[in-house]
Amino acid sequence: MTEQVPISLVVNGRRVQREVEPRRLLVDFLREDLGLVGTHIGCEHGVCGTCTVLRNGESIRSCITLAVQVDGQELLTVEGLAQDGKLHPIQEAFWEKQGLQCGYCTPGMLLRAKEILEESPRPTREQVREGIASQLCRCTGYQFIIDAIMDAAERMHEQGPDLVAAAQLAASQEQGPDLVAAAKLAAPQQES
Repeated sequence: MTEQVPISLVVNGRRVQREVEPRRLLVDFLREDLGLVGTHIGCEHGVCGTCTVLRNGESIRSCITLAVQVDGQELLTVEGLAQDGKLHPIQEAFWEKQGLQCGYCTPGMLLRAKEILEESPRPTREQVREGIASQLCRCTGYQFIIDAIMDAAERMHEQGPDLVAAAQLAASQEQGPDLVAAAKLAAPQQES
C-alpha cells in the first residue's frame, strides 16, 4: 500500500480534507479526486499554462505542483469564478468578445486574466499582452483574448470597489460563493 498524506485546503471557497499520495500532482487531485475537470492538462511540463489555477491569488501550474504542496492554502479553479449562477465579468467578456475558440486554454487564461486584473485593475493593452505571454493559445492569435481582458477590466471598474471588497471578504471568511451577503457586509452603511 502506498503512503497517504493528509492535506487540508480551501478550493473555490470550500474546505477540502483528503489523504493523497505524496507524489500526486495537483492537476490529477483536482480533476480525479475533486471532480473539477475545468483544469485542463496540456503539456505536462508547466509550459503551456492550460493547467493554471490560483493559489492564494497567484497563478501556479497544477501539472508540476504536488497536491501536498498546497496543504493549508487556498485555491481557485475556473469552476470557482461564477458566483450564484452568474458569470464573472471576465467570463462574460470572453464570451462576448470571442476570447475563446476551441476553449482548451480558456480555464487557465481566465484565471491568469483574473490575476492580471487584480494586480493592475486598469491595465494597458501592452500590460495585458505581456501578462498573458505565459499562456499558450493555438487558435485565437491572442487579439480577441486581449480585447476580452480589456473589456473585463472596464466591466469590473464599472461594478466598483465594493464587488472586489465583497469577494475578498467572502474569501477571507471562507463563506464560499455567497457574494451577495459579503457585499452587504462590505458596503458602507448609510444613515437613515
